[in-house]
Amino acid sequence: MDTFLLSRIQFAANISFHILFPTITIALGWVLLFFRWRFARTGDGVWMDAYMFWVKVFALTFALGVVSGITMSFQFGTNWPGFMEAVGNVAGPLLAYEILTAFFLEAVFLGIMLFGARRVPGWLHVTATALVAIGTTMSAFWILVLNSWMHTPQGFELRDGVVHATDWWAIIFNPSMPYRLGHVLLASGLTVAFLIAGVAAFRRLIGDRQAGSALQLRLGLTLGAVLIPLQILMGDLHGLNTLEHQPAKVAAMEGNWETGPNVPLLLFALPDEEARTNRAELAIPNGASLILKHDPDGVVPGLNDYLAEDGTPLHPPVAPVFWAFRVMVGLGMAMLVLSWAGVWLIRRRGGADALPRPLLWATATMTFSGWGATLAGWYVTEIGRQPWLVTGVLTTEAAVADVPPAMVLSTLVAYLAVYSVLLAAYVGVLIHLARKATAGDPSLQAVPPSGLARAVPAE
Repeated sequence: MDTFLLSRIQFAANISFHILFPTITIALGWVLLFFRWRFARTGDGVWMDAYMFWVKVFALTFALGVVSGITMSFQFGTNWPGFMEAVGNVAGPLLAYEILTAFFLEAVFLGIMLFGARRVPGWLHVTATALVAIGTTMSAFWILVLNSWMHTPQGFELRDGVVHATDWWAIIFNPSMPYRLGHVLLASGLTVAFLIAGVAAFRRLIGDRQAGSALQLRLGLTLGAVLIPLQILMGDLHGLNTLEHQPAKVAAMEGNWETGPNVPLLLFALPDEEARTNRAELAIPNGASLILKHDPDGVVPGLNDYLAEDGTPLHPPVAPVFWAFRVMVGLGMAMLVLSWAGVWLIRRRGGADALPRPLLWATATMTFSGWGATLAGWYVTEIGRQPWLVTGVLTTEAAVADVPPAMVLSTLVAYLAVYSVLLAAYVGVLIHLARKATAGDPSLQAVPPSGLARAVPAE
């Protein structure tokens, strides 16, 4: 394997690990604000118990996200110097805006949020939690502005191969940004919904009969049931936007080789890029045309339209995009079925206490389903942009550093080893916290002395 391929694998490994943690913290910050607000309004300790449990998860997740993000950003210089050389006039300011608007909020108020529950007035603790939640969302906003611009660049001009900004409003509000932002924020909400529901289900399975675990189970399933239809709608809008601006990516997602009408929706296929066809197809007639054009006779682009004169593909690798898209959609459908079934049983049986063990096991199994769907969607997005790093401006191969392959391979192995240990430790800590909460550990409960008890009447 050469430097180019190894560098791509290394960046993919780093971003795959990193994205797991912001996907949780973005939405979990808002859920924590809801828990804290409910405690302030009702004085019911069950809400503060939930806060005390999940704020520990937030702290651990935030720390891993920051550390892995720094490691990833180093690779712009070590592995991909051509990126900043060509588009640094746009990428640099956007990353700086993230620091100015997001990191400052998080750095100032995170300590109050994590350690101030019993030390500061209730209104200040609520405010700190709200500002941290706003900070995590602003961080996502600026990162997705840059990522969206890389897919659908506008508001710039090229001078001697270097990008110069001409319209910052056009750069920030580029054509794909609203759809990517909405899609990612909803994905974060679903990741947190099933994380909360899955951990609560695990606690019920190991004997937790406290009101808090039942409340969190109900909340997680309800949040998932509300968000998944919105995500399906947003996914449809995002797909139509991608069809307009990146048709080759959509052709790879659908595994469609020839442009034409009445294109079937492939449920299963084995794309053969060498023969430029699919094997073992299982399809719904006219399905792709109906979804993408809202018309069974709609014309859908084919991959054979994106070939160089010598036959070299100018489209992304087909099989990874095709399968990642189906993993994402499949997990989304599983979320829909599980959350709606859970909410229906809770309403019919009068509460989460009466949920059957098979459903609890299914929910616990889906604890990290949001991670799977997020990674699959990210692979569709990023692999689907190839061979471009910035569409129409900079190819991925043109940005790679000229370093020995052995150097990239050695650091890749080191990254994978460290990340494997950290990921296993993260899951282990979640299990440990769930067991402590089941045992009624005081550190995970709203013990009333000092600030908490005095703050309730004032709020």
